[in-house]
Amino acid sequence: QVQLVESGGDLVQPGGSLSLSCAASGSIFSITAMGWHRQIPGKQRELVATINNNSSTNYADSVKGRFTISRDNAKNTVYLQMNSLKPEDTAVYYCTAWRYGSPYYWGQGTQVTVSA
Repeated sequence: QVQLVESGGDLVQPGGSLSLSCAASGSIFSITAMGWHRQIPGKQRELVATINNNSSTNYADSVKGRFTISRDNAKNTVYLQMNSLKPEDTAVYYCTAWRYGSPYYWGQGTQVTVSA
């Protein structure tokens, strides 16, 4: 089992920045990648970004150039730096730990609200 605890969600104005953190614990040796998903009210969860064990990253087109995913292996923590935030980025953001090419473990989610 892997436990994921997110933090950093907040209310921010359009154009602002926010950083999310996700601390992983448990059987992390089984994890091949970490990621962030988000769920906008009334819509399906969507993939935001992933980073694998070689630190190769992947981003949704909607966040490319604005969001950066990174990891600190010593702390078993993954981060999502979000810049130039837009109202349409408002969502619950979930940290994910991947096995077998898919998100296998999910955090509890953290709310990000972008509003004036």
